[in-house]
Amino acid sequence: MKVKKIALVGFRLSGGGGDRVMANLSKFFHKKGLDVHIIIFHDALGYSCSGTIFNLGKLKSNKNSIFNKINRFYHFNKYLKQHQFDFIIDFRFRINFIQEFLISKIIYRTKAIYTVHSYKINEYFPDATWLANLIYQQSYAIISITNVMHGLIEAKYKFNKVLNIYNPVDVTYIDEAVTEKAPLDFEYIIGVGQFDDNVKQFDKLIQAYADSELPSQNIALVILGKGTLKPTLVNLVNDNKISHLVHFLGFKSNPYVYMKHAKFYVLSSEAEGLPMVVLEALACGTPVVAFDCPTGPKEIIQHESNGLLIDNQNMEALVNGLDRMLTDDALYLNCKRNAKASISKFSLDVVGEQWLDLMKYN
Repeated sequence: MKVKKIALVGFRLSGGGGDRVMANLSKFFHKKGLDVHIIIFHDALGYSCSGTIFNLGKLKSNKNSIFNKINRFYHFNKYLKQHQFDFIIDFRFRINFIQEFLISKIIYRTKAIYTVHSYKINEYFPDATWLANLIYQQSYAIISITNVMHGLIEAKYKFNKVLNIYNPVDVTYIDEAVTEKAPLDFEYIIGVGQFDDNVKQFDKLIQAYADSELPSQNIALVILGKGTLKPTLVNLVNDNKISHLVHFLGFKSNPYVYMKHAKFYVLSSEAEGLPMVVLEALACGTPVVAFDCPTGPKEIIQHESNGLLIDNQNMEALVNGLDRMLTDDALYLNCKRNAKASISKFSLDVVGEQWLDLMKYN
């Protein structure tokens, strides 16, 4: 019997939530006997995955000239043609619409599935609906990761096959990762993410923490991640005279052990898709306090059951939420008790089966 072959196409295997989804699904598909190939355009590896990796990033020059781009797309096309995949699942941002037109019409010669991982759908489709339909109408399916995003895409573009499949969490992998020794010997809350831009709004997290009761109780704030905005964030910490309690620990290959031992996780983002960090914190058994930003938190957090959903961008409400998690023991223990079980529908096994159903592999 012919082995089923699928290609997962992304920019990299390190850093972003969409990359982590691609890595997680590669492990599930491989376990199910599919021949999985991961194609990436940037030489950035970090996440655990399964299958064959075709790293086009190794062909990228420092200048990244037009000739270098053409060379990478030549090898991309050659690889797809050589392997004759049954499905291509595309996890990339797609903002160069001339390029995307050429990919959809010339390079993707099999059933293509396009995923959307951000509330900002113009990072995936052109604003002009006629152009979006020209590029994507013949796709096998378009996958949103929240119900709100699903509605936005259908309302604007009227695509034929828009389906909602949540991001999967590899609970088994996390269960193994959190068995490592507790990395810190003090009590803390935590936030995780990159800060090359201010979408995650770590400045608001730091200010809310400074205004809360947490510093007076000697409960620290730990931030995992890196980015160009770090000096600005450090200045804010210094201005609030809390430098002895705020710890910037950089990128960690195992953030889960830090999440596991945190008192709770805080999401202060301006916008999300379906935030993997929230799912992962809950999988670690750690409650979450999160802005009800577009999109995702509302579909993960059951208010006062596994965390607190905070009125979007309301700083006073965020401070109050931090204080409630600190002072209301009954609330906190209830949220902690329910955290892990609350994300069962997001588990890799459940979500992976939905992908197999979509491709008619079940």
